Amino acid sequence: MQALVVTVSPAEVEVASDAPWGLGVVAVEERVAGDLVELWTSLGDEPVQPELPWPWRFETVDETVADTWREFAEPIEVEAGLVVRPAWVSFEAPAGTTVLHIEPGATFGMGDHPTTVLCLRAVRRLVQPGCTVLDVGCGSGVLAVAAMVFGAGSAVGVDIAPAAVPVTLANAAANGVDVMVSTTDLADVAGEFIVVLANILAPTLVALAADLRRVLAPSGRLVISGILADAHQHVLDALAPLVVEHTEELDGWVAVTLRQP
Repeated sequence: MQALVVTVSPAEVEVASDAPWGLGVVAVEERVAGDLVELWTSLGDEPVQPELPWPWRFETVDETVADTWREFAEPIEVEAGLVVRPAWVSFEAPAGTTVLHIEPGATFGMGDHPTTVLCLRAVRRLVQPGCTVLDVGCGSGVLAVAAMVFGAGSAVGVDIAPAAVPVTLANAAANGVDVMVSTTDLADVAGEFIVVLANILAPTLVALAADLRRVLAPSGRLVISGILADAHQHVLDALAPLVVEHTEELDGWVAVTLRQP
């Protein structure tokens, strides 16, 4: 398994730790290296070449060691009546609770990161029976799977990481739903969708803004996350003329729902 190692100053740790979440991250470990800090994160066997402002390198790591975090994984309560259960963890759900069974493998999307929690809440709020959903940067497919569980007519996931395809398909099957997933570039995705989800970093949201607007149906909603509560106005500016309909914050992150003017 390949690990991405990013070297930063202590003052940059918080900001730099946020960046890998859009690259297929399951967890980030901080290691002191003299006067600097190394951020280690697993990217699977086929890592994407990152574009980061800090020095970085790939290291080969023992997969059994990299997976020790699984011993401490617990079900995540997204909100009342909605829980994400790590596929290997036993959990007896209270009556009336929707449980998503997720195995992240080498992808991003266990369900515990604040941006994923916020997006899952948005999915639950926005998905109507029969609607079409597009999950951009789908990772483990947790958002697309949730959309189908909540009654969407179809859900399409796209991600630049090849590992996202088999992981998403497996998670869809584990939850008894079907999701279409591929490594198709957003620019090549045809059609319009009632709900478009993009839980990716701010620079990527800006770069994809034109295509995110293009694939959004006239009556649809775009949910963006992976953005900080106090530093995302430039993303909203890039998505204009879409207008903000709803904003929710959690632990310094936000998910913003936008619609056509």
